[in-house]
Amino acid sequence: MGPGWSLAGDTDTQSAGTLGAVAIKSLWAAGYNVLTWDPRGFGQSGGVAEVDSPNYEARDVSALISWVDARPGVQLDAKGDPRMGMVGGSYGGGIQLITAATDCRVDAIVPTIAWHSLATSLDKADTPKTGWSNLLDNLSASDRVDPVLTASHAAENQSGQITPAERQWFADRGPGSLIAKIHVPTLIVQGTVDTLFTLQEGVENYEALKAHGVPTSMVWFCGGHGVCLTPLGNQALVLHDTLAWLNRYVKRDSAVSTGPGFQFLDQNGTQYVAPSYPPALGRPVSAAGSGTLPLHAAGGSGPASVSGNTQELAPLVGGITPGKATNAVNVPIAFGNRSGVVVGAPRVTLTYQGTVAAGTRPTRVFAQLVDPKTGLVLGNQVTPIDVTLDGAVHTTSVPLEMVAFTGRPHTSVDLQLVATTVAYAQPRLGGTVHFTHVGVTLPVAANIKPR
Repeated sequence: MGPGWSLAGDTDTQSAGTLGAVAIKSLWAAGYNVLTWDPRGFGQSGGVAEVDSPNYEARDVSALISWVDARPGVQLDAKGDPRMGMVGGSYGGGIQLITAATDCRVDAIVPTIAWHSLATSLDKADTPKTGWSNLLDNLSASDRVDPVLTASHAAENQSGQITPAERQWFADRGPGSLIAKIHVPTLIVQGTVDTLFTLQEGVENYEALKAHGVPTSMVWFCGGHGVCLTPLGNQALVLHDTLAWLNRYVKRDSAVSTGPGFQFLDQNGTQYVAPSYPPALGRPVSAAGSGTLPLHAAGGSGPASVSGNTQELAPLVGGITPGKATNAVNVPIAFGNRSGVVVGAPRVTLTYQGTVAAGTRPTRVFAQLVDPKTGLVLGNQVTPIDVTLDGAVHTTSVPLEMVAFTGRPHTSVDLQLVATTVAYAQPRLGGTVHFTHVGVTLPVAANIKPR
């Protein structure tokens, strides 16, 4: 069981797990030995943190597996091959994917709130996620990390971008294409309000594994790297499904049901199930509009209000969590007389022209969906969109970050196009963008029922 970024291995045998990760005491109660460790660069380990690199941290875990092989009370599949699975969240989720791709002794994994690519998760649309980058840099300030991390952090705050070499360095930390080398049963657990490793990161891993026949399921819960500002729903879901997965594929108890192939919670905490992702889709909900966006810093997306929220990460992430903007182009999306469960990535199409002040920072706008009933951004998610502001007319079409939302008759959500957000690096400002056409489509599941 691997720990999160900057943390030493868990030694708490009494408390419940955090951020969706299963606790040691729950694993003990289910009949498992548990090995935790301090990853290189953190805790009492030496070395330098290389961000779950296949050439460093994955080899460390392989050495640990070999060490376990010689311990008493360990079930072996063959000499040198202990029967074992892996759990853990965030950094402890990423190491599972890298290790399973490089060491065939792993029998099953449950990567929780992990990533597919650090390039897309930390630098989506070549736009640094400075909200999280600053926070993570602070967490590891007293640790030993690769100099590329500190260099890229300084660069993105100074210029609003990182170099191609730095981006490739993150991409090389995987799992990315290494997913094709994973052949063990994998349960992917992702958070609907995770603004660091978003739902898209989990879906990328899920679809790659399914494509080459690996037994794979996926669960979305209201949590992860973020704060759940809506009802939490079934808080035992992740623990139940994690233990079922381990019991089926590590204990190899064929009588254990691992449940539906895809489960998720909407903004009301209602649990839905489907055989796989994506669920069958029905008629989408669509809308169109137009408007002009002034490019200035004030009135952007966030921070959200987390006052009174008692979740563990609330005081840490409140300041970098998207919120309803006051400087925005707003496009209402009405459900009309129908209900619909929106699950997946909405798509936005823009026809626009605009100008911006001279400078070197990239030109971007950001898109988010807001529930006008609550004033909350759906899933706390905001998406950067690359725009060309040379005065000419341009058209672009992009998927937004994935969401899970149930709409009712005569309700709506608002698409907001904004100039800035607390989540991402500030783009170049000074000027305006006129959107002559804004089209938005929400994917709606067909015939899906609450569990």
